[in-house]
Amino acid sequence: MRASREIGIDHLTMLDVSPPELVSVAHEAGFDAVSPRVLASTPEEEPWPMSPGSPMLEETARRLEETGVRALSVEVVRIGPGTTREDYEAALEAGARLGARYVTVNSDDPDLDRTSETFAALVADARPYGLRPVIEPIPYTRVSNLEEAVYVAERSGGGGVLLDALHFRRYGGRIEALLSLDPALLSYVQLCDAPLEPPSGLMRPRRLPRGQSTDGTDLQLESRAMRLLPGDGELPLAELLAALPKEMAVSVEAPVLSLLNTMPPVEFARRARRAVENVLHRAQSA
Repeated sequence: MRASREIGIDHLTMLDVSPPELVSVAHEAGFDAVSPRVLASTPEEEPWPMSPGSPMLEETARRLEETGVRALSVEVVRIGPGTTREDYEAALEAGARLGARYVTVNSDDPDLDRTSETFAALVADARPYGLRPVIEPIPYTRVSNLEEAVYVAERSGGGGVLLDALHFRRYGGRIEALLSLDPALLSYVQLCDAPLEPPSGLMRPRRLPRGQSTDGTDLQLESRAMRLLPGDGELPLAELLAALPKEMAVSVEAPVLSLLNTMPPVEFARRARRAVENVLHRAQSA
């Protein structure tokens, strides 16, 4: 069965794969879209050289055009107390070059009102590039739940909210809350799976893709490398999808280090694509 929704794959799923190769892998596995990293998510992470005008950015754009795969979002703009346009303009330029629809945003600012002001400025700056910034609530960042993300997005003059199935569970999100949410605030949803209960005492791998830190909390480690493919865990994914607009794009964000280390990226991507199809099929009956 071919799903009617747009189905993408986010870069964190296989961060050691370069952005151009991510496009090729996505095409071979049957995905419609990709969300490549153009800025590193954390200081420890080794960024891919995706600055405006770089050979890698141009090769990524060429492969998108050649394959017909679309850029759903570019990642990751992190906003903090002193964030200015100079901190994120390269991401906007790269996103525009790739024809992306969204730019993913995380917040490190403890002041929610200041976060809202910074995000609103980013939304205004992104508009000429044809990009819509979307704030992603993550329990270990400063915008840590759906309510805070909605607060920020509603005050931004056009920004949106990005949902992640894992984070939604870990910050105690309620599916009923999605039913009363203004659909215009939503962008797309990132899918993976996990146990219902949060992790505890995870074994630390020697290395994470692109040098991501192995320190931090169990929630951070789970998010970066120890998720499960959709359908392999206990999250109520079908119910989550049934509560969202039927035309809303979905994207796999499921770094499963234990599997990635045992097979070629394209085989893992094919597994992920089949897993999403199965979950979407179940959601139609939920």
